[in-house]
Amino acid sequence: MIYALKKEIILSHESSFAKDEIIETIYFGGGTPSLLDKRDIEDLLFTIKNSYTISPSAEITLEANPDDITVEKLNHWNDAGINRLSIGIQSFKEKDLQWMNRAHKRQQALECILLAKEAGFNNFSADLIYGTPGLADEEWKQNVQQLIQLNVPHIACYALTVEPNTALKKMIFLKKKRDINTDQQATQFLLLMHWMKEAGYEHYEISNFAKPGFRSRHNSSYWQGKSYIGIGPSAHSYNGTARKWNVANNALYIQSIKNNSIPFEEEILTNSQSLNEYIMTSLRTAEGLNLNFVEEKFSTSERNRIENGIKNYLDKSLMTRKQQNLVLTDEGKLFADGIASDLFATGT
Repeated sequence: MIYALKKEIILSHESSFAKDEIIETIYFGGGTPSLLDKRDIEDLLFTIKNSYTISPSAEITLEANPDDITVEKLNHWNDAGINRLSIGIQSFKEKDLQWMNRAHKRQQALECILLAKEAGFNNFSADLIYGTPGLADEEWKQNVQQLIQLNVPHIACYALTVEPNTALKKMIFLKKKRDINTDQQATQFLLLMHWMKEAGYEHYEISNFAKPGFRSRHNSSYWQGKSYIGIGPSAHSYNGTARKWNVANNALYIQSIKNNSIPFEEEILTNSQSLNEYIMTSLRTAEGLNLNFVEEKFSTSERNRIENGIKNYLDKSLMTRKQQNLVLTDEGKLFADGIASDLFATGT
């Protein structure tokens, strides 16, 4: 697989889809990249640097499970050039970790953060999950406060979702596990926003909180509509006008790459699709949706349509207007997807 990934990096640079831009961020994510050997990471980064121009200040992140983090691996990642970690803590409660079938324990979750700091990783993120069945509000507060007390610079929090055709969905259907409670999730999200604000974190995207200067530059590029290149099975790429995604099948992916062909499907975005993506992503951010940008990039009629469509949300205090920017309130963030959908353009 590493050979195929390296070869796709080279092929992607040669393709017309990839733009010759300076790479500002690199993200090792999806699957379990923390299982990669030091040599594999070094080889991949070497191939990227040989194919693209990398910014000297590039943010290079690696996703890691708590049970994979050791002093030796942290030193290896440092040596390889990783300068940011994204750690999947999920919870400090044993019952939640068991419910989510996580491999790590509470003690490992605590220790890995301390180890990361000792190894010199001052820029890192930790993930938490809320809204799990049986998670009381007080227990949720303890989870959040634990990360705050550990002085974690970036915290990402997600509501538990039950995806179709998954083992979890089947277990809930068979009454072997409790279903989620959306009212409980809403309450815990509102509490989360209050606690994080009190602790001095910036709520810069619906699921993400950062201390000043510690926003995720990589994830922010998605929300800002910047171009990106995805490498590997199921990876997505975007160049401003088109989106493409690689096949999910590992064997098919590897065989195609061996034949010097990247196996992907591609979609050219219409104006409406591009506008709708901007509406969806911008409303999730602290900066919000910029009406001047809508007018300049799309049309005056689209700006007027959106302005007419927000009156109800302004009246209900679900949205505020800050000059030319539309920003969701804390209450409005509970309905972000629905509000965005209501403002979507139709047609081509």
